[in-house]
Amino acid sequence: MLGKILGAIAGEKIAGRNSGAKGAIIGAAIPAIARRGLGPLGLALGAGWVAKKLYDRRRSRRGAV
Repeated sequence: MLGKILGAIAGEKIAGRNSGAKGAIIGAAIPAIARRGLGPLGLALGAGWVAKKLYDRRRSRRGAV
């Protein structure tokens, strides 16, 4: 519940004065979206980071030989 309240406050600040309750509603939905969507997104970003590190390591070994 605290996350929804803080999200609503942040959404209202981001939306500005002219949007009414739209920013608060969007801000209240952000924690639910983050719980469901950021897990797979974080996993994909982490896998990409590891793949890039492995690619860079292989490329540096070939250059040294």
